[in-house]
Amino acid sequence: MRKLFSLLFILPYAYSCSLAQAPSKYANLITEESSKAHLTILASKEFEGRGTGQEGGKKTVKYITEQFQSYGLKPIVNGSYHQPLSLVRVAYNVESFRLGDQNFVYGQDFFVQGDNSAQSIQADEIIFVGYGIQDEKYNELKGVDVTGKVILLVNEGEPVDASGNSIITGTSTKSTWTSSRFKRIQELTKLNPKLILAASSQNDEMIKRIGGRSLMGRVQLDKGTAANNSTQAAPVVLVNTAMANQLLAKIGTSLEQFKAKTLTSPEPAKTIKVGINAEMGVKREKLDDPNVLGYLEGSDLKDEVIVVCGHWDHDGILPNGTIFPGADDNGSGTVAVVELAKAFAKAKKDGKGPRRSILFIALAAEEKGLLGSQFYVENPIIPLEKTVACINIDMLGRIDDKHLNGDHNYVHVIGTNKLSTDLKPIVEKANKDINLILDYDYDRPDEPMRLYYRSDHYNFAKNGIPSLFFFSGLHPHYHTPEDTVDKIDFPMMVKRERLIFNVAWDLANRDTKPVVDLPLEDAKGTGR
Repeated sequence: MRKLFSLLFILPYAYSCSLAQAPSKYANLITEESSKAHLTILASKEFEGRGTGQEGGKKTVKYITEQFQSYGLKPIVNGSYHQPLSLVRVAYNVESFRLGDQNFVYGQDFFVQGDNSAQSIQADEIIFVGYGIQDEKYNELKGVDVTGKVILLVNEGEPVDASGNSIITGTSTKSTWTSSRFKRIQELTKLNPKLILAASSQNDEMIKRIGGRSLMGRVQLDKGTAANNSTQAAPVVLVNTAMANQLLAKIGTSLEQFKAKTLTSPEPAKTIKVGINAEMGVKREKLDDPNVLGYLEGSDLKDEVIVVCGHWDHDGILPNGTIFPGADDNGSGTVAVVELAKAFAKAKKDGKGPRRSILFIALAAEEKGLLGSQFYVENPIIPLEKTVACINIDMLGRIDDKHLNGDHNYVHVIGTNKLSTDLKPIVEKANKDINLILDYDYDRPDEPMRLYYRSDHYNFAKNGIPSLFFFSGLHPHYHTPEDTVDKIDFPMMVKRERLIFNVAWDLANRDTKPVVDLPLEDAKGTGR
């Protein structure tokens, strides 16, 4: 009988010891070689920046799905690994823009400010209205009917006398027609023109700056309210200097020559004999980029679930061919999710799988406003009340500005002072054999960047789920085409991945789930 009691005592002790010893064995399956191999693919030119609604995004989803499938993770979305999001992309679309016999390119020669529905715009002439000012002291539109016409104006400056004083104010101080960026356009719109062409010396730089990403429009969850809310106000076409001068040359002037004139009274509006033919307007397109889910079932606590997530999307490829590889943001986090899935799947295959179930999620459309995580928590595949913790990994592979000239052996841990007092001890215990510097600066109550509220875990936290965010910090190549694989510090990335594995192992195997004993927000609503 004593032997039987001894055996009954030893068995759970031995199981506990095996769990305690297991993490390092399986954490070591996460390697520089495998992490680099995955990231080199995900951040390659072929994957085109993993953009939402783009071919590179489709390739990314296929790649992650193949990894989850190869590890034996279960597809739990009605037998699929994919949870398609209900998305809609709203973008201003220019099918064609032709002046005379010349075609112009949207985003290179001009940019449109407007929300009109798709329409055809045709005219045989353009009315030049100078500065387009309608002031009692200087009214260039007096007696001019521009209803249904295409008009061109110089959208900067105002008439001055020989001394350089404003004709409107009588002093060197310019009027509100100059100081207010939108006044003259707003007043011209009230006259119901068909189209406004606005010329300015600043347009060239502005078009270069915003003409890429802005052409891609905005993506949002489709809540069934994506009806056409367009107006029929005249679109405003901001034209570059070359296009403006090409038109003004037909009436014997240029942008600079006109601005250099000394004017004491308005000149008559001039007709530019050139035809215009354009097809343009707001386009709404439904998208269904999916979250990719892989499920690893636990043992005695399998009804409780840990979510390990990171977003797979980045800024994609622009219409001009510029690619944003997103090696760090968030190729590194995507790789970490894949690598953790591999290690936990191997542990289960060896009979040392987690007690709690783990749901690995590569989230879509984070760059569009945390949309993948928002969609998941609004449409959970596993009830949120069974989800006991979330680990989010977003940018794990670089050395940030703060640590660049110091110790590189660090990771930012965010969320240890929100919702659960268990989180910080769990992270610090998991770090004992990793020995990273745990940087908690972003958990400070006065932290100005509020990073806790800016990544996918926050949608889980808002639902009362204790959440951790692992992050290596910001750097000069954040959201630029220079966020490339060659800048990744793979030794540090792997140390961070192994720490996160240890944290997930603890959360998945501890006797009790993390207690919820802290508020998400403090009394001022700014976080603890």
